[in-house]
Amino acid sequence: MPIAVDIDVMLARRKMSVGELADRVGITPANLAVLKNGRARAVRFVTLAALCEALDCQPGDLLRWEPEETTDR
Repeated sequence: MPIAVDIDVMLARRKMSVGELADRVGITPANLAVLKNGRARAVRFVTLAALCEALDCQPGDLLRWEPEETTDR
């Protein structure tokens, strides 16, 4: 997937656990794990805003675009 999720990076910088972040954001640890591991198909802006508030960061600190590798024939 071309969108990479860097929640782990911000959790480490803030010395915060997944459980604590999930509590602060108001989502289950399981749903946070889906997002954190890049398995989510979408994220609501309200959830993204809550993550940014809890981690004191910008959306670009959590999400980045990576071009997909293409195979030239």
